[in-house]
Amino acid sequence: MTFSIAPMMKWTDQHCRYFHRILTKKAILFTEMISVDAILYGPQHKLLSSNYFDNSTVIQVGGNDPKKLGKVAKIVEKYGYTEINLNIGCPSNRVKSGNFGACLMASPQIVSDCVKSIKNNSNLKVSIKCRIGIDDMSSLDLDRFVSITSTAGVKKFIIHARKAILGGLSPKQNREIPPLDYQRVEKLKKENNDLIIILNGGIVSLEAGIKHTRDLNLDGFMMGREAYKNPYILSFADKLIYGDSNGENISRRTVAFKVADYIDQFLFDNNDHLITRHILGLYNNMYCSREWRNNILDKSSFKLKGDKLRFATDKIEKMISLRPVSYTHLTLPTKRIV
Repeated sequence: MTFSIAPMMKWTDQHCRYFHRILTKKAILFTEMISVDAILYGPQHKLLSSNYFDNSTVIQVGGNDPKKLGKVAKIVEKYGYTEINLNIGCPSNRVKSGNFGACLMASPQIVSDCVKSIKNNSNLKVSIKCRIGIDDMSSLDLDRFVSITSTAGVKKFIIHARKAILGGLSPKQNREIPPLDYQRVEKLKKENNDLIIILNGGIVSLEAGIKHTRDLNLDGFMMGREAYKNPYILSFADKLIYGDSNGENISRRTVAFKVADYIDQFLFDNNDHLITRHILGLYNNMYCSREWRNNILDKSSFKLKGDKLRFATDKIEKMISLRPVSYTHLTLPTKRIV
């Protein structure tokens, strides 16, 4: 069983991935989706060099031109990536207007040609992240899509267990309104047991992901927004999923101090927000979570760089240590015990 953290635009940037890697050594991390044109014509080194911190990161790209993807494959391989993931699941209008993302599920031959081009120009593994379908696509269309693209060389599919409704629903609505259909993913795996099938969509805890993966006889699961909003759950992943005896969860304080060291080493003055914005949820589900966020966002602090975060962390930890222990949750005896 494998565990992945989903690629999320404007969220899973290099700073976020560094933070997540502190929490889990085993989870598979993904870049944000990067368009092929951005790689070919944009600030290439800035986009790709972050793999220096973790050469196991999977790069997710969006595109539909086999020739361009062949060129991109050569480039990203030189930066140390070993796997490229094709985004065939994003339902946004911006992505749709570029004719990639979820709309490509209706064009499996184009995707197949893209896969072949990547394979012909590199030694990269190719995976696909997609939906169970789009709009009025039938169940058979998913089978056809997987059959054609797997024949081209794709052995791993990450399936978001919802359809994407490309006409009328926003990306947010497409994550919530179309019903989850885990059984469709289960059926796909039964019919393609030689393929690696990863479940995505609607998973709100590690325990739920593990249960779904086992019950449906899948190969792993991917978690997105819940992992971002409540990142401390990632500290339990290595032990719960991989059975790593060394994967004991580390304290929030230790995590925050490691982030502070990162700020001191890699970020310039006044740029600490590039990573601190990703750690706002570190104390989520604790009574001090609001104070934590306020301290992190406080621009009036006289502390500089990593020291600001260390100061904020110790302040919160002191609040936690001084909080009286409540026993109101205990059931008290109504009769004297002799």
